[in-house]
Amino acid sequence: MVRNDLRNIAIIAHVDHGKTTLVDEMLKQGGAFRENQEVAERVMDSNDIERERGITILAKNTSVMYKDVKINIIDTPGHADFGGEVERVLKMVDGVLLLVDAAEGPMPQTRFVLSKALELGHRIIIVVNKIDRPDARLDEIGDEVLELLLDLDASDEQLESPILFCSGRAGTCSISQYEAGTDLKPLFDTILDYIPAPEGDENGPAQMLISSIDYNDYVGRMGIGRIERGVIRVNEQVMVGDYHETKAPYRSKIVTVSQIEGLAKRDVQEATVGDIVWISGIENITIGDTLCDADNYEPLPFVKISEPTVEMTFSVNDSPFAGREGKFVTSRQLRERLYKEVLRDVSLRVSDTDSTDAFKVCGRGEMHLSILIENMRREGYELAVSTPRVLMKEIDGVMCEPMERLVIDVPAESQGTVMEKMGTRKGELVAMHPQGSRMRLEFIVPSRGLFGYKSEFLTDTKGEGVMSSIFDSYQPYKGEIPRRLTGSLISFETGEAVTYGLYNAQERGSLFIGAGTPVYEGMVVGASPKSQDLVVNVCKKKHLTNTRASGSDDALRLIPPRKLSLEESLEFLADDELMEVTPKSIRIRKRILDNQLRAKTNAKLNG
Repeated sequence: MVRNDLRNIAIIAHVDHGKTTLVDEMLKQGGAFRENQEVAERVMDSNDIERERGITILAKNTSVMYKDVKINIIDTPGHADFGGEVERVLKMVDGVLLLVDAAEGPMPQTRFVLSKALELGHRIIIVVNKIDRPDARLDEIGDEVLELLLDLDASDEQLESPILFCSGRAGTCSISQYEAGTDLKPLFDTILDYIPAPEGDENGPAQMLISSIDYNDYVGRMGIGRIERGVIRVNEQVMVGDYHETKAPYRSKIVTVSQIEGLAKRDVQEATVGDIVWISGIENITIGDTLCDADNYEPLPFVKISEPTVEMTFSVNDSPFAGREGKFVTSRQLRERLYKEVLRDVSLRVSDTDSTDAFKVCGRGEMHLSILIENMRREGYELAVSTPRVLMKEIDGVMCEPMERLVIDVPAESQGTVMEKMGTRKGELVAMHPQGSRMRLEFIVPSRGLFGYKSEFLTDTKGEGVMSSIFDSYQPYKGEIPRRLTGSLISFETGEAVTYGLYNAQERGSLFIGAGTPVYEGMVVGASPKSQDLVVNVCKKKHLTNTRASGSDDALRLIPPRKLSLEESLEFLADDELMEVTPKSIRIRKRILDNQLRAKTNAKLNG
């Protein structure tokens, strides 16, 4: 059976190349909205963090109708840390739209997701997006994509992929780079002509692979996948198991079957070959499971998810200000929340430690874990987080560490500084390409060498640099890399920061807090340019004397403090520090709060 009334596609690209904006226009022109309906921009980025940061974190499904054909579209994340999402959803589709920015060209994540699509033998439509950018390089982009396809051993058919020229924001598409399109019809027509329709045996025993998981407080876990064979019906008995036999197959019953139409889910009684459906009612269902006919158990092979490369310790917040702002502060609540996240996010690993108050959390990168922390604080959790550490691996008796492929676009005058910094971080230059007045540099660098580099990089390039990285391979340990060259300014006592104390402290380094901020002993209040930590008294008031004029304190000018975001705080953390996260505040503190005790402990360690 060939389903000519259906096409399944995924949109893949590097972060910020315009996937979600293009999907918006496809929905509008595919008639998913009423004429007068008000629609938010980037409608597929449904949660708050995605909207604020302008990035997609979770792969999401939608569909449009065009010429009586239903096109299922999966919008995927472009950030390397969420690559696990992309790897899985590619199993549900028959072809991909590869979006490439008309100015930036193929980037590291483009390479990663494209290699996964080629491995699965998918057909590819190359879409050069943002052609209305003033710095677009339309003549060169096609060649760069072709080079990338050759590099990744694409088949002859994949090398013949059609190239379209789009402006996602304007909602136009054309077959020629020299003509401006008027709408997205050429894109829809190419999808219908070039992407194969799903095929399968409609009358065979049912078979469906779970490629993604959703969670709902009413029905619990829902499996999302594509029906490979047969028909899936509500209230039907199925066998559930996985190809790698990590658990024994078991019987279960399907309670609901839903399909996506536009942006809404609609319950259906049954679905057939090629349909992408949501299934609920099966307990403990997980990614990689196969639902089979009750009398015919045949699990489908599933791509193994890439392993995590970074770990952090999440522990109960035990600072003097603990419990003031959060609703969930106990280790039981923290443990429940972390294990619940594992049900939804397969790239995450959570394990208990020797302490009942601390848990090891492993993820695909700093961004992956910082989004989890941000979600938890918004839900009302308080916790303390350690510095990120890379996960080492022993290969053939040699200790190896994860390496990243880093691509940097910088103005030519910043090139020397960046190369010098990469040298100290054990980065190895593998390619250089001049691009007008800018230079594109490609490095292979240890993952730990990139911890804390982002803010330094933006300073070095005066905010004009663009950097992006993706996991490359494991290589033998490269030796020590200095984590941080600056020290911390630490509060001497508990109290409230006052102008007089801050004025004296700002001479020692840059401050993170302003007057009126509550502080406690052992809390980090700023950065010292020297490598040693300094204890400062920001609560110190001016002694009153008979000759003191009432306005003399007003003359003290404070430099505005540097407010650290969650990511910047993670970058700043030293090994003996923790980040305290509450719904309203992010503070950095020493593990040992008592200044004298900490000094004695450090003296013992160094002595």
